[in-house]
Amino acid sequence: MGSTTLPSVGEIRRLQRAEGPAAILAVGTANPPNCVSQEEYPDYYFRITKSQHLTDLKQKLKSFCQMTSTEKRYFHHTEELLEDHPNFFCRGIPSLDARLEIAAAAAPELAASAAAKAIAKWGRQATDITHLVVGTNSGAQAPAVDLRLASLLGLRASVCRTMLNLNGCSAGAASLRLAKDLAENNRGARVLVACVELTVVAFHGPEEAYPHKLISQAVFGDGAGAVIVGADAVHPIERPLFEMVSASQTTIPATDGVLTMQLTEAGLDGHIFTKELIPLAAQHIEQCLMDAFQQLGIMNGGTNWNDLFFVVHPGIRGIMDHIQRALRLDPGKLAASRTVLSEYGNMLGATLIFVLDEQRRQMEEDGETGEWGVMMGFGPGFTVETMLLHAVARNLHNKN
Repeated sequence: MGSTTLPSVGEIRRLQRAEGPAAILAVGTANPPNCVSQEEYPDYYFRITKSQHLTDLKQKLKSFCQMTSTEKRYFHHTEELLEDHPNFFCRGIPSLDARLEIAAAAAPELAASAAAKAIAKWGRQATDITHLVVGTNSGAQAPAVDLRLASLLGLRASVCRTMLNLNGCSAGAASLRLAKDLAENNRGARVLVACVELTVVAFHGPEEAYPHKLISQAVFGDGAGAVIVGADAVHPIERPLFEMVSASQTTIPATDGVLTMQLTEAGLDGHIFTKELIPLAAQHIEQCLMDAFQQLGIMNGGTNWNDLFFVVHPGIRGIMDHIQRALRLDPGKLAASRTVLSEYGNMLGATLIFVLDEQRRQMEEDGETGEWGVMMGFGPGFTVETMLLHAVARNLHNKN
């Protein structure tokens, strides 16, 4: 075959790419049925760990719970499950295999529940999904959550799967950043992002030598979020909600010890140094925003950040308070993040998807007029993920 009959590499590349930007087409969320109020959690926790005698630590956990502004959290693990695994309470006893076995069975089911909701809102068939991105901090196996999830949803055998493990709270933002690149670089691609978290892998009993580790017991909960991402929407079936304009990641130097995670023989463990962590995001968030917008020539110095809508991983209440002051935001600008933190707690990577869905709901109900917005996630590193969003105006008042 003569070379003149073949298209150039440049032409092939052009045909491979989407014409428009990636967009969020649908969102779904799910939680396990077991719900515990934050007010009752200290009594619940010390009862099931048989640690009622540690009254000082119980009071400390009560203080941590009050600091979170969370009203309730959801968990896959129940009292009955924990009673069957008393070794989960002690870090000195190996328990990783049992924890991972529980998560491997439950995580795909929870993720499938969220994904099924997103697919139903999307309006197309699950077999139209071409790529699957799964983020979790609750697994360490292969085959992993992605393969089981694909089977539960009836995805095609040719679906391109990618797993993101141990990205901490930034897993949601990182997964969506990857989905944007996949959708824009593969014409016709439809990417399902699923983030699922089960804290059974990190549940431990109280330890007098490490009282600060109770923070994680006061903060984290279980949940799954799913998002359909694609470019060049097929009208009228698909209705883009937010265009994903640009994405970036910034690692703050010399902060790798502030927030850590590692799988150990006793499950998922790590350190959260809240005194350093809480102000850290606020100290760097404005520069990350300026860098993102100036790179596109959209905004310059002196920007009023109140002109934007915000989809921000809430972490804990102190982080939200510091960010609000640093950006001089009006009350209510972080309402979506605060609502999710109150209703669900911190569900690690899944949390950002809940915030995204809550922001969509609030914009529909309240008639939010801001077209430009920003999505931000924070994780180990210390890492800041930033994505600029553009609301598709005609859908702001469409119930989805």
